[in-house]
Amino acid sequence: MAPAPIDPSITDFVVPKKDTLGLPEPAYKRLVKAGIDLSDGYPYRPNRPLYLQDVYNIRNKERKHIDAGSRADKSKSALLSAATKVTDLTTYIGTEIEGLQLKDLTDQQRDELALLIAERSVVFFRDQDISPQQQKSLGEYYGEVEIHPQVPQVPGVLGVTVIWPALQAQEHPASFRRPGGASRWHTDLVHERQPAGITHLHNDTVPPVGGDTLWASGYAAYEKLSPDFRKLIDGKYAVYRSAHPYLARENPTAGPKYIERIHPLVRVHPATGWKALWVNRAMTDRIVGLDKAESDLILGYLYDVYEKNIDIQVRFKWTPGTSALWDNRITIHNASWDYAGNYPRHGTRVTSLAEKPFFDPSAPTRREALGLLGPDEKQVDGVLVEA
Repeated sequence: MAPAPIDPSITDFVVPKKDTLGLPEPAYKRLVKAGIDLSDGYPYRPNRPLYLQDVYNIRNKERKHIDAGSRADKSKSALLSAATKVTDLTTYIGTEIEGLQLKDLTDQQRDELALLIAERSVVFFRDQDISPQQQKSLGEYYGEVEIHPQVPQVPGVLGVTVIWPALQAQEHPASFRRPGGASRWHTDLVHERQPAGITHLHNDTVPPVGGDTLWASGYAAYEKLSPDFRKLIDGKYAVYRSAHPYLARENPTAGPKYIERIHPLVRVHPATGWKALWVNRAMTDRIVGLDKAESDLILGYLYDVYEKNIDIQVRFKWTPGTSALWDNRITIHNASWDYAGNYPRHGTRVTSLAEKPFFDPSAPTRREALGLLGPDEKQVDGVLVEA
């Protein structure tokens, strides 16, 4: 399949180089079993857009989004009763489900899984026999599947992104002091008009030691803030930027520029109705209406709250054939590169885009909604204060 832009209206683009890296054996077997055509090489790389304006126009219209979790049975009985074991990995974030195959879930179970992800932030399934095509089908159930103009895709299955650190290292070499890939806290696709909802990463090849991924809870990060500080950031907006830069068509010599969107610092999940802190160090640029020094100070503190409280995080050790599904609206994540590229790692990822982020001042926190407030907390006129 010859490279092409993901949007036919884009006429100015960079033609990618052909990849020559050999596939890890487990990945090769999975792709061949799925009937993926590897005759033109792997992965498929779309032509990369050159200009900022072209990328702004991709998915630049508001789309209706109904969250699958919002129509789920709150008991999640169809999903949980079919599992052989359900284990919460930490108090605030992370659940592992055993005995189910994602490709075989009914629509009712898919809805209940979406709600469970919305409540627990990230859900894990080991020993999954799932093809890239089946992975995309599940992603399409949860929303419009994002097709990224900058990243490699599975040939013939656009929207299924290839996560292959060894391939990325060919363009962006990594080292112990400067780890590669996604080895920093971030949230995916915050620059979209309607950013990412559920992401599904399936790793078919993993290192025997290392390569864990960490997630942190935006619900709990928000609750770590004092009630008065929450009032300071509630309703505030920030500028979120893309991971990749582009040139401005009217002034290409000015250098690379990023896609920028304005979204709320605190957002509410449509399925749970709970408030979550929504910032990440990699791609939240500045708070609207504040001077740079003020914005940097507040954002730096919020990043630290999110990243440094280990009680609101989960660290997951992968095994071959494992899927992780997480909600980008209520988490940040970080992939450890401690295996230093000494072992192969390969996976495929599908991201479903969700609603335009919104804030509701009357929405509760997670602990407030679940009746988990501590003895040093109380509510006064619906506002959480410290006793």
